[in-house]
Amino acid sequence: MNLVTSVSELAEIIQQGGVIAYPTEAVWGLGCDPFNEAAVRRILALKSRPESKGLILIAGDESTLVPWQKTLSKDVAERLISHNDIPTSWVVPDTQITPTWVRGEHQSVAIRLTQHQPVKALCKALNSVIVSTSANPAGQAPALSAEEVNAYFGDKIDAIYDAPLGEASQPSQVRDILTDQLFRA
Repeated sequence: MNLVTSVSELAEIIQQGGVIAYPTEAVWGLGCDPFNEAAVRRILALKSRPESKGLILIAGDESTLVPWQKTLSKDVAERLISHNDIPTSWVVPDTQITPTWVRGEHQSVAIRLTQHQPVKALCKALNSVIVSTSANPAGQAPALSAEEVNAYFGDKIDAIYDAPLGEASQPSQVRDILTDQLFRA
């Protein structure tokens, strides 16, 4: 198990096309550079997840969300950077920014601005969004510890971020940014 505490080291792994596991607000996630097709496909293979389902992106800073905000009206764009008590991933219309290997069959992408400090630090070190999908093979429960991540994936991932899990009781809710429709509670 390659536990890493340095966000700069983790950022370098991601920039070089690596896949890492990291603690999110409620469960462990797998992450990579969403613009690196090989890295995203590696995550999809690790999870046995069809590309058609799409993946969530996570941001640590409002500035990295500007490309998506520019496609929205001012009031809707504010929703994307709002601070919610419940972690919320917003489904944003998108056919020009996010690659199809992240969006899947959708004309949109789910994006979350995290308040979880370890993920904020990682995204800041990258100055980018990263893929955020639960660290588990399809049909298995999401990992709740680094040990569970290691049991699922072992040396098939490049590093595990040695940081605490957030205190949320469940993974992020998923809502449509235009209609506020709830897709996942």
